Amino acid sequence: IGVGLVGFGLFFLLFGMLLYFDSVLLAFGNILFLSGLVFIIGFRRTFTFFFQRPKMKGTSFFLGGVVIVLMRWPLLGMLLEAYGFISLF
Repeated sequence: IGVGLVGFGLFFLLFGMLLYFDSVLLAFGNILFLSGLVFIIGFRRTFTFFFQRPKMKGTSFFLGGVVIVLMRWPLLGMLLEAYGFISLF
């Protein structure tokens, strides 16, 4: 279930970017991707991965980008998510 959710999440993210940053597809892709990640590695390990002290900057940018996309500012939200994703890894 988790791999399918992550796969569909990445598909909707890619499709949303191809359709000139469609906010609904990007928001749906973000929700599916994060829920799939929780299904794959578990809630506790996901929480401990995102909320470690050295990774708080990347986590705040990534989750802030998700919130910005949900508020229908897709370009700014995806830029924040990309910076947060790079900072996390």
